[in-house]
Amino acid sequence: MSLDRRISLVTLGVEDVARSTAFYERLGWKKSSASQDAVTFIQLKGTVLGLFSRASLAEDAGVEDTPPGFSGVTLAHNVASPAGVDAVVKFAVANGATLVKSPRKVFWGGYSGYFADPDGHLWEVAHNPFFPLDESGHVVLPD
Repeated sequence: MSLDRRISLVTLGVEDVARSTAFYERLGWKKSSASQDAVTFIQLKGTVLGLFSRASLAEDAGVEDTPPGFSGVTLAHNVASPAGVDAVVKFAVANGATLVKSPRKVFWGGYSGYFADPDGHLWEVAHNPFFPLDESGHVVLPD
C-alpha cells in the first residue's frame, strides 16, 4: 500500500468564517452550495479549500487551540470508504505518523481520524458520503 500523492481538502482555521469567505470571493473564488454558515467550501483545481472556525477545527481534531499543538490548518485526504480511512491511518502511523484521533463516525455524517506528521502538521483522513470522489480520487463539490 502507498498513500496517493494528493491533498483532497485544505481547511483553514479562521477567526471569522464570513469575513474570510468574503475575502476569497473577492479573489474570484466561488463558494459551493455545500457551504453552511459555519463552514465554507471552495472548489479549487483538484483540491477543495475549506474555511472553518479555528476553535471548532481544533475541537474536531481533539487538540488545543494554541501553538504548537495546532497551527490553524489541517490537511485532508479523502477516501472512498470508512475501511479506507482505517487503512490509511494505520499505514501512516506505521510509517512514523502520530495518531491524534482514532478513526470514528463524526458529527457531520462521515467517518474520519487524524494523524500528525513528524512536524506536527495535522492530517484528517476522511470518508465523506456527501462529497463523491471522481475517477482520479479528487473531491467533487456541488455547484
